[in-house]
Order: sequence, then C-alpha cells, then structure tokens
Amino acid sequence: MNIKSLLLGSAAALAAVSGAQAADAIIAAEPEPMEYVRVCDAFGTGYFYIPGTETCLKIDGYVRFQVDFDSRDGAYADDNWDAWTRARVNFTSKSDTELGELTGYIGMQINTSDSPTFGALQGTGSTNAFTLDEVYLQLGGFKAGTYLNWWDKGINGETDQLASVFGTRMTSIAYIYTGDAFTAGIQLDELSNADYFVTSGQDFGIEGIVTASLGAASIDLLGSYDFANEDGAVRALVSAGVGPGTLQLAGVWSSGVNVYYDRAEWTIAGSYAFKATDKFTITPGVQYFANTDIDASGDFFGDDGWRAGVTVDYAITSGMAMKATVNYNDFDGSDEFWDGFVRLQRSF
Repeated sequence: MNIKSLLLGSAAALAAVSGAQAADAIIAAEPEPMEYVRVCDAFGTGYFYIPGTETCLKIDGYVRFQVDFDSRDGAYADDNWDAWTRARVNFTSKSDTELGELTGYIGMQINTSDSPTFGALQGTGSTNAFTLDEVYLQLGGFKAGTYLNWWDKGINGETDQLASVFGTRMTSIAYIYTGDAFTAGIQLDELSNADYFVTSGQDFGIEGIVTASLGAASIDLLGSYDFANEDGAVRALVSAGVGPGTLQLAGVWSSGVNVYYDRAEWTIAGSYAFKATDKFTITPGVQYFANTDIDASGDFFGDDGWRAGVTVDYAITSGMAMKATVNYNDFDGSDEFWDGFVRLQRSF
C-alpha cells in the first residue's frame, strides 16, 4: 500500500507540473503580412503600383553633361564655349477610371554652369536654376497644366529651328482625340510674356493639330494664332522610312511675328537619320529661312539665310549615350558662324 500510494502521488505531482507548464507556454504570434511592390504592366514598362492603391507610378530621368560652342566672339561672355550640367527627374502616375485614363506628370530639372551668360541663354536668368519644366494632369483626352506645346516637336538631328526663339513652354488647356491612325487636338494657351507682344490685345493663343499615319509615312499639320499680336503660323511635317534611315521634311509659314514662330516669314527644313549600326546614327540636315528681318509693326522682310550641319548619336552602353552636332550658319547681313555641342547623357 505504501508503494502504491507513493506511485499515485508521484503521478499526481507530475500532472500538476505539466499542467502548470502548459498554462505558461508562449505561443509565437503570426507575422504581419508584407506588401511587396508590384509591377504594373498596364501602361508600359517601368511602372509599379503605389502600395495600398491601384495607381501606377513611373520614375525616370537623366543626368547630362554638355559643352556648347559658338564661333562668334562673346557668345559665352569672354569665351566661345561653355560647359554645363543638368539633372532631371520625371514622375508619371497613371490609373484607369470610368472616365478614361488618368495621368499626372511632374518633370523637374536643375541646370548649373559657371558661365555668367548661361542663365540668359537658357531663359532662366540664373546659372543654377531649378525648374518645374512640365506639370500637367490628363483625364482621357482632356489635358491641363504647364507643358511644352506642339511646336516643340522638330525633325531628327539638331540642325532645325522650327519653333519660336522664346520657347514652347506654356500654360494651356487641350483636348486630344487619339485614334488608330489619326490624332487631332485643339489647345488654348495663356501668353503671359507681355514684353514680347508687338500689339496690346488678348493674351491668349490657340493651336490645332492633325496627325495621320499612312503606312510607313506620317504627316503632322499644325496651325496656331496669337491673339495678342494678331498673327499666326502654320507648319507641315512629313516623316517616312527610306532605306536604312528616316527622311523628314518640314515647312513653316508665319503671317508676322508671333509667339509660335518668329524666325522668318517662311522656312523649309529637311534631315535624314541614317542608322549606320544599332548603336550609331548619322543625321545630316539643312534649313532655309526667307525674310528674317522684322519691322516695327512685326512684319517680316529683307534678308534670307540658311543653316546646315550634321548630328552624330552613339549609344555607348545601356543607359549611356553621346550626341555631337556641328552646324554652319550663313545669314544675309551677318557674319558666317559655326555652332554646336557635345553631350554625354546617362538616362534611367
């Protein structure tokens, strides 16, 4: 009986200890689920979903080093050349809505140079200038913001001058229809540079564009009217694949000085981008200008001129490219001169 009592007591004690240990056992908590960045392929490469949303975001940009040169004395203060750099970052957000694709775009950049004339040449007034180059929103075909207008588009190479001396960035509202082979748009621009206007009047302009693809060729027809100057301009641009490259021709006619085109009464330009290899492209170009002088009322007259040159593009490696251009300029009433640049750019 004593042995039996001892065994029963030992079993009871072990059961009590086991129960106590079971009550004090630590249970590991389940780990919180992690939300990984998801690739968004609905709008092209480079987009990812902003965590917790159905909005896709793309971040890209470039770092540029460039040396400009101009054979005219005093083109860059006391020198004929200037070296400068630029950093640019773009943010593009996109999402699908019941009213169409919703886009937000922010393009910011900073240019820097030691040249005292650099800011004036870049239109910034500063040698170290931060700029919100383009900021706009777009819903379906409706677009509003500050951005480069349709006159910013040129032809291949760096010889052509198919836009105003005063630039192409404006604050605008546009509607753009996009079809399979046909695009049309109309845009209202705020024209705020009052010092440039020849006459006082309404400080806005209007643009209209039609673009069509015809097999291997495409054509752009652009017309604009500056209500402040009461003058306008029209442009035609044709592009076609010819042999191992792309041939482009463009012509502009301007009724008088206006913010859309102010270099001549009319001009015609052409270039041929010859793709020598997958990495190497050579683009000769030429442009003729008729009636480049301007009278007090803003009408064109007088001297003609022309410009010819060649641009070389070379892809050094993935994300790194070199561009160089040299151009000869000959305008009546002015000395002949050479200009151009050499550029290195790392894009991401």
